[in-house]
Amino acid sequence: MKIKPFAGVRPPRDIADQVASRPYDVLNSVEAKNEAGEKSLLHIIKPEIDFDPIADEHSQPVYDKAVENFKKWQERGWLVQDDKEMYYIYAQTMDGRTQYGLVAAANVDDYMTGKIKKHELTRRDKEDDRMIHVRIQNANLEPVFFAYPDVDEMNKIIADYVASHAPEYDFVAPDGFGHTFWKIDDDQIIGRITEIFRNIPALYVADGHHRTAAAARVGAEKREQNPNHTGDEEYNYFLAVIFPASQLHVIDYNRVVRDLNGLTPNEFLDKLRESFDVVDMGTDIYKPNKLHNFGMYLDGRWYSLTAKPGTYNDNDPIGVLDVTVLSNLVFDQILNLGDLRTSKRIDFVGGIRGLGELQKRVDSGEMAVAFAMYPVTMQQIIDIADTGNIMPPKTTWFEPKLRSGLVIHKLS
Repeated sequence: MKIKPFAGVRPPRDIADQVASRPYDVLNSVEAKNEAGEKSLLHIIKPEIDFDPIADEHSQPVYDKAVENFKKWQERGWLVQDDKEMYYIYAQTMDGRTQYGLVAAANVDDYMTGKIKKHELTRRDKEDDRMIHVRIQNANLEPVFFAYPDVDEMNKIIADYVASHAPEYDFVAPDGFGHTFWKIDDDQIIGRITEIFRNIPALYVADGHHRTAAAARVGAEKREQNPNHTGDEEYNYFLAVIFPASQLHVIDYNRVVRDLNGLTPNEFLDKLRESFDVVDMGTDIYKPNKLHNFGMYLDGRWYSLTAKPGTYNDNDPIGVLDVTVLSNLVFDQILNLGDLRTSKRIDFVGGIRGLGELQKRVDSGEMAVAFAMYPVTMQQIIDIADTGNIMPPKTTWFEPKLRSGLVIHKLS
């Protein structure tokens, strides 16, 4: 893999927690407007919040505002570029568990040639929107989230560096997650990190498929526009935080459905029993405890659903996934939902919201039934990416999310 250090644009130490924000895609415009303090990066990555009323996020005045705000943040000294190219370490702490990522510039060619591997399909409209933001700012404002197979030497370099150097930033965000950030400015260590990654065969997109695709497309676009292109220009790289796979934790990504396709609850349960062992668990929330076991909330009660042998294929990297099992046996055969990426009858709920959120959405009458999933593993993600397969939509939810605004990568 080809990675490189870069001269990051980032906030001064005393305001890092004020500039850093949640990513653009985990909160809507109203939430962002309520959450954004004066210096928050949300004014740059969701600039529609600066209009009253909130403007169309895809309108030209909003894109213009994004550029204006990015320039203003730099003029005010809220974002300052480092004077040399560096790697950075970004640690996140959640529930007593800390994961340590390397902040680096990843290579566009590695994505285009498939060495940076993906496991999800992207939507062209979402790619296009992210492309506009990268293009107009000439920068990657938000990082993508990659994983790599563990390398003992790399783990030791980061552990030793963290133990012997004071962090640049160290704060707990309002959601309770800790964020700690170091700069690696030692040229010898920088060189060794670059060498180590040359021998790593692949990186895996964990979170940020649309941002990754958009960044790579802008890089390819700039290449075509430059008659003197050499391959060394900064636009050939994009902002990534790269974690050892063993440190990452995938949580459940659950489903709620608006209707039972004309069935009564009892008729629906009868159809489920053809493919599942169905057990009524009462009114207490039921959390799945193993692969091919699901929690279901229907008509005020929780059920355990266990797929019967023969209804799944554990020898197939896609067939073994519980999202595949549920889609095939329930969403296709019983509920007839069609394409889950476009169906208006289904919604997806990240496990960070808890299973109580599923119950709440059914009890409110908004949804008819909810399904709690057993989370996929990092190894399943790697197996799927390595075999060139694509996961069904909304399969993985990584937590904690990367904070945006701790460092930005300019393309020139």
